[in-house]
Amino acid sequence: MKFIAEIDVMPLKEILDPQGKAVTGSMKNLGLSEIQNVRIGKHITLEVTAENEQAAHDKVDTACKKLLANLIMEQYIFTLHLA
Repeated sequence: MKFIAEIDVMPLKEILDPQGKAVTGSMKNLGLSEIQNVRIGKHITLEVTAENEQAAHDKVDTACKKLLANLIMEQYIFTLHLA
């Protein structure tokens, strides 16, 4: 079976996010001072072939832990659906 994984990797809340701070500061220049505490992360989409949803989940989780996210500074969440 083929699955599509939608993965969001975000900096931990305790970690400074320089990109998010810069965007937050720029919001004021655009007249959007109501928007605050912007956090910038990454969105990853991938296709995985596995026998079932649990096997796909385990493969994506391993990919996130070993390659896609730096667990010292980032957290991740993902969803799976059939391709």
